[in-house]
Parts: sequence; structure tokens; C-alpha cells
Amino acid sequence: MNERIEIRWHGRGGQGAKTASLLLADVAFSQGLYVQGFPEYGPERMGAPITAYTRLSSAPIRVHSNIYEPDYVVVMDETLVGPVDVTAGLSKDGAIVINSSKDPSELAALISDYAGRVYTVDAASISMQTIGRNIPNTPLLAAVVKVSGAMDETIFIENMRHSFEHKFADKPEVIEGNLKALKMAMEEVHLYER
Repeated sequence: MNERIEIRWHGRGGQGAKTASLLLADVAFSQGLYVQGFPEYGPERMGAPITAYTRLSSAPIRVHSNIYEPDYVVVMDETLVGPVDVTAGLSKDGAIVINSSKDPSELAALISDYAGRVYTVDAASISMQTIGRNIPNTPLLAAVVKVSGAMDETIFIENMRHSFEHKFADKPEVIEGNLKALKMAMEEVHLYER
């Protein structure tokens, strides 16, 4: 892992951007990394655009602000591409991961001002198949770990299993569904490289 990885999450209220940012921080912390995971609070409401952030580092984190120049961006709802400047400050050496069934080249055309890698993963379909509900945060969490290389994928899956076992102790079917969603997303991330 690089010294520090910064991830900005764009979603709509109720899609789990805040939860995903916190889950990633929690799993990274259990692997001995320094972390921050937090949402940007404002007048959020169900369906309104929201932003959340995750910082992962092998060294103590001294900055305490929003992330203005992320290494990676995760977009939980492709309808935000355009109305929201999702690539603002995004490093060309990083990448953007978008929840979409479209080919990444189609979405890359919408963000033509960004010269970096564009990934898509159909997180909505994956979550419907594995969890039974359109909750894109779990598949997108796995996709950004795959794309960023922020942590070992096998260890990530195991730590997520422990997190799910704690959170859903009385719902084993939810645990297995979420684990399937993680694994499917890692296999189904599609890249468009300019």
C-alpha cells in the first residue's frame, strides 16, 4: 500500500455511501492501518446527493479535512455523473469506480475532462442477486479494494466476514449474501483505460 490512500464516495442518501466509507475504515483498522472514515454532513435526505470520505495510511494521519484531491472516487449512482463534478481533484494516476451496467467507455465519454482509469461494476445487479435488495455499497466496497490495491483481497474478505458476523449475528443468510456480493464485485469490475 502507498503511504496514504484517499477515497471520496458519491452517492444518494440511503445508498450506503456513509456506511461503506466507515466499513472500509473499520476493516483497514483491523489490519493495522491508520484510518479516517466520515461523511460530509449537510441537508441530506433520502435520494439527495451526499459525499463521504475514507483515508487509509501506514503512518499516522495528521490532516482532518474533507478530501479534495482523492486517489480514488466511487460513484454509487451513475446519474450523479454530470450533475455532480465527481472527478474534481481526482488524480489521473488513480481511478473512478462507477456503479453501472454500462460499458466503462460510455461513462468515460461523460467525464472526458478526466484522463485516468474508469471502472464500472454493476453493483445494483450484484446486490439484487446476492442480497435481494438494491444496496450497492457492499459490491462497490469490494470493487474499490480491488482497483486500489489498498489491502490484500483475501484478508479483506475475511475481515468483512468478521464484521458481517458481528453486525448480522442473527441473520446468517445476510452474511453469506454480502460475502457473495463482495466476491462477485471483485470478479466483475470492468476497466476503460484512455
